[in-house]
Amino acid sequence: MTHPEFDPDLWMEVGSSGGPDKNQVYGLSNTTTDNLRSTRSVSTVGSSQSISSSQPKEFVALQQHMTQLTEKYDHLSVEYAQLKTSHAEQRAESAQQKAAYEQLREMVMNMAT
Repeated sequence: MTHPEFDPDLWMEVGSSGGPDKNQVYGLSNTTTDNLRSTRSVSTVGSSQSISSSQPKEFVALQQHMTQLTEKYDHLSVEYAQLKTSHAEQRAESAQQKAAYEQLREMVMNMAT
């Protein structure tokens, strides 16, 4: 089996084996090794070979939950906009009713005098 000159997965597998030199990747600085680990963990999120079987399930569950929350937010935003419009219409109608009442009151007062 041939591997590319630099295979981060192979380096990490060898470097994190259970032996006495666990987590020591020879020929690389500690910073490079740490960067390799973080790059590998980010790049393998979509790969079922590199992560445990529970992680994809959790990821899918989080995606579904996020979708549900987004849909709920969108629905509530629309509902809020409708209520806001309805409230503005009610205030306008109330102002018109108040103005009509004042006109009627003024007419009645004028008749009484």
